[in-house]
Amino acid sequence: MKTAGRVVVAAVALALASPLLAACSSNPSTPSVTTQPNSSSSTSSSPASSTPDGSVLAPAGNADQTSPVDGISCNTDEQLAFHIHAHLAIYVNGAPKLLPPGIGIGPPLQFEQTSSGPSVASGSCFSWLHTHDSSGVVHIESPIQRVFTLGDLFDIWGQPLSASQVGPARGAVTATINGNPFAGDPRGIPLDAQNVIQLDVGTALPQPQPYTFPSGS
Repeated sequence: MKTAGRVVVAAVALALASPLLAACSSNPSTPSVTTQPNSSSSTSSSPASSTPDGSVLAPAGNADQTSPVDGISCNTDEQLAFHIHAHLAIYVNGAPKLLPPGIGIGPPLQFEQTSSGPSVASGSCFSWLHTHDSSGVVHIESPIQRVFTLGDLFDIWGQPLSASQVGPARGAVTATINGNPFAGDPRGIPLDAQNVIQLDVGTALPQPQPYTFPSGS
């Protein structure tokens, strides 16, 4: 009798639970969870996170990298005979605008996650002027030593640069180099070693911001 009673109780419990189980298994609103790799050296085909310090001024673009731009080629390997860095900060009406990762790097871009955000690890080619991340650091890596300018970088980027326009942002452009005013066409600003360049577009003009290059740059 005890065994029979247990069977009856189990059968009743199963009957009551069946509709609930069916409802859970057929619920289309059950969310799915996508996980991102935790390793700081993981590689993916697109950035997995955004930089919170500002929005990107304009995408890196998909410019034709097969032909030289301003006499600057895009090679399958980075050229290190002449290797320096400059920094570019852009503000539009006082709001910071970031350089995108991958300017001057041919697609498809492969990103790696670092402690400071996504960085381009590889691509089909590397222009002598390029960016790996959104830090504002411009990598000048050339087989020859010559004077490169901000105009060269914007041409490779495929964005306009003038005294009244920086990429898609329009307005009066104020430029500084290493905290000092630059008078003239911003396209002529030299990308010399460890130059700290700032472009302010519009009316709100923040003070020139310093930048400390990583050791060994």
